[in-house]
Amino acid sequence: MAKKAKKQTARGREQDRSRVAGGQDYEVQYEARKSGRSASAVKKAVRKVGNTRKKVEKRLGR
Repeated sequence: MAKKAKKQTARGREQDRSRVAGGQDYEVQYEARKSGRSASAVKKAVRKVGNTRKKVEKRLGR
């Protein structure tokens, strides 16, 4: 009988995807493209509501 493969988890990944790193240009550019807003608008939204992706997207009107 073959050994079962160990179940791999996405431990820690979900937390990372639910945040917007306002200091990382690629994160800001991604969110700006996604929402159709400018990078400075994304940075302002992150400063205003925090780095939770849902809150930032709501603030940007998405």
